[in-house]
Amino acid sequence: MQKDVYIRLREFLDALPVGYPATPTGVELKILEKLFTPPEAELTLQLRESPESVSEIARRTGAEAEALADQLETMARKGLIFRVRDDDGAKYQAFQFMIGIYEFQVNAIDREFSEMMEAYLPFFGKSMVKTPQLRVVPVESAVGFSGAVAPYNQIRNLVRQQTTIAVTPCICRKEQGFMGNECSKPRETCLSFGPFAEYYIENQFGRQIDIEAALGVLDMAEENGLVLSPTNSREIQAICCCCTCCCPALKNIKFLKHPASYVRSYYAAKIDMDLCTACEECLDRCPMDAIRIEADVSEIIDGRCIGCGLCVSTCATEAIHMQLKPGLAMPPDTLQDTFEQIRQERNRKKA
Repeated sequence: MQKDVYIRLREFLDALPVGYPATPTGVELKILEKLFTPPEAELTLQLRESPESVSEIARRTGAEAEALADQLETMARKGLIFRVRDDDGAKYQAFQFMIGIYEFQVNAIDREFSEMMEAYLPFFGKSMVKTPQLRVVPVESAVGFSGAVAPYNQIRNLVRQQTTIAVTPCICRKEQGFMGNECSKPRETCLSFGPFAEYYIENQFGRQIDIEAALGVLDMAEENGLVLSPTNSREIQAICCCCTCCCPALKNIKFLKHPASYVRSYYAAKIDMDLCTACEECLDRCPMDAIRIEADVSEIIDGRCIGCGLCVSTCATEAIHMQLKPGLAMPPDTLQDTFEQIRQERNRKKA
């Protein structure tokens, strides 16, 4: 039965590190039906989490190699599976739904898909574990370049180390636009690096840029009050520049009492009361409403600061600085290590 393949695909995706939970409404199956044809769903079920060549997949599945190559490439170009290239040619693998297949739909997203995602995201959010896929780093003007700043928090230095960079429109802002909630923030703000950048560029999901242009995106993000959210690993694969009106994670935690408990951040803002003039500039700048005025000075509300640093650069009296949180472990080395950590927390076996 055709419906059965989407149920099995849902279970397959849920077994991947980050998961793809079922819902009482079945909206997660409607999403898969919109994205995958039944043959595409069946083929995805045959793939592994690590890249394989067409010949390797053909040997395992018994498929004819030439037809299989065409189908795999079509699926990669639709953002349904991931493709990497090396000296031996193209290799393909199954990939998680978020962050992954969803973001790969940046060109294909429409009103129907947006509505389904809005219905699904609350259920997806309930599957979150201790280790996040993304973390928050301060804008560099808030922490400077001192040796006290760990290398994995020096976002501009990390960008300068990259050889292949792509910039892509923010799918969250596109989605909210389809929902009638237009955002005034810039759209072309998502950065990816290395194999992810190559995938985005080849599939025309984004465009290739150089290091200076990527640093310009970070400048634009700071100017527009966007939160920098790189992949939660020392070797970054992507940087999202997020706003609280469109990013589902930030939008939802903003309504909680202690947003800082739900993000991985190594810093928190601290205000020098002797320097503060209660000008209220920081109140408007803070994406988490983490600052209030008490007795004619600003103060940080306990548990609300997520360490983005956006308040620092607009403080005319330099009354705010970023303070390193004690006792936090370093991020995993690579994004794959992050996925493995998430897999262990969800008690899932590798496909």
